[in-house]
Amino acid sequence: MKNFKKTIAGISALSMAMSLAACGGSSEEQTEAMTQETTTQATVEVNTATLAENDQQTLDDMAAEYLRDVELENKTIKWLAHYDINPSGDGKSESVALNLFKSKYGGEVKYYPTTWASRYSDLSTSVLGGEGIDFFPCDTSALPKGVINGMFQPIDEYIDMDSPLWTDMKPAMEIYNFNGRHYELVNSVSAEQIVIYNKQTIEENGFDDPWELYKNGEWNWDTFTKMLEQFVDPDNDRYGLDGWFNEKALLLSAGVPSVSSVDGTLTVNLSDPTIEKAMNWSYDLYNKGLVFDLSLYDWNIQPQFMGEGKELFYIVGSWDVQANPDTWATQISPENLGFAPVPSPAGSDPYQSATLDGWVICKGAANPTGVALFAECTRLANTNDEAIAIGDQKCRDDYQWSDELIARNKEINELAQKYPVVDLATGVSSDVASLTTDGGAEIGLRAAFHGYDWATTRDSISDVVTMLVDEADQQIKAMG
Repeated sequence: MKNFKKTIAGISALSMAMSLAACGGSSEEQTEAMTQETTTQATVEVNTATLAENDQQTLDDMAAEYLRDVELENKTIKWLAHYDINPSGDGKSESVALNLFKSKYGGEVKYYPTTWASRYSDLSTSVLGGEGIDFFPCDTSALPKGVINGMFQPIDEYIDMDSPLWTDMKPAMEIYNFNGRHYELVNSVSAEQIVIYNKQTIEENGFDDPWELYKNGEWNWDTFTKMLEQFVDPDNDRYGLDGWFNEKALLLSAGVPSVSSVDGTLTVNLSDPTIEKAMNWSYDLYNKGLVFDLSLYDWNIQPQFMGEGKELFYIVGSWDVQANPDTWATQISPENLGFAPVPSPAGSDPYQSATLDGWVICKGAANPTGVALFAECTRLANTNDEAIAIGDQKCRDDYQWSDELIARNKEINELAQKYPVVDLATGVSSDVASLTTDGGAEIGLRAAFHGYDWATTRDSISDVVTMLVDEADQQIKAMG
């Protein structure tokens, strides 16, 4: 057996190996756009109906070597979510993590279904009703308000963050550190958004490949803007920057979120000059006509437009390609599909909007130890060479991704782990979210993409956002 990896090098492969309902790197914004949620834990999926005997032995050996050798008295963990971790009757594969959990501990996951819209009300009912729900997806709106509202409990007593299974995730778990206690079992870190492009379009227009520019330290805001300026010609059906998530992706590429946690204290950064620079750049892109007016077309027109050479860049998570692999493969041949990170201001310090794929343990959970052991199974699947190889092969088979594309997505996700930027605005409250990351065309971070200058927008929201965030911070500290 190959050595246990202490690096995160294979995490993205695991995300790629998942079905739509299990794609890594999604957010509430994506949910709103697609009317369905795509966030889940990053685990490799493997078809247990055809799992070779030697592969099962590999997994059994893996479990024996790296997982805690303890007896799990309560074999069942209760999962409340809008998607099921277990395989369904439509041929969905069983994850390596679930396979490990079953084979090592005899564990099972009992699914308590909810919907995206009602998930938090159902969670509240379950927790207050003492139903013993054990764990819940940690999407962008879960923390810190779930702590303030008494929905979640700290994870610290259930895992050893200094163990090889968790050391890679310690920096990510620190993001949700409140009063010295940690609240998310982070299974993986991935890039929330990437830049998707058609290599053929890039070549036909005489541009340098964005991936090569990134590798040479030249994939920066200026280069990105110049390529858009040279390409865009609406009169001839040539459009520039497309996507529902441009605003957040470009903002966070500068490295500063609107709301962050600094040493456990919630902090508003709206007056930070870095944010001003990013927002002014976004404003400039809009005024130059480089942002594609998505409202004129169906929201999922991107594969066609990119395949036809009508669109230069599409910013979205790699989950979008996974969601419709046949559509993408039909419109763009796999060898022409390109991935690159979101460009950074100067080409260095390539900060990425990061997704922390993971779970929270519910207050009053009947089996928190079982959740922790399942999480460790997931981490093992996300860091072991053999498990990663299984995930890589599924990417080739199910999504028609080339080895090059797999490698690129891995490297981008490694950047997200190395330079993670997570905006906590949505997690503070819906009011803060609506004023910042989730605002409409006339408010928040989206305003610049609709012709509103940042200074005016900032002045209109800063005081209110600061007040709301300070209130939340005081509530957290009052909990002791």
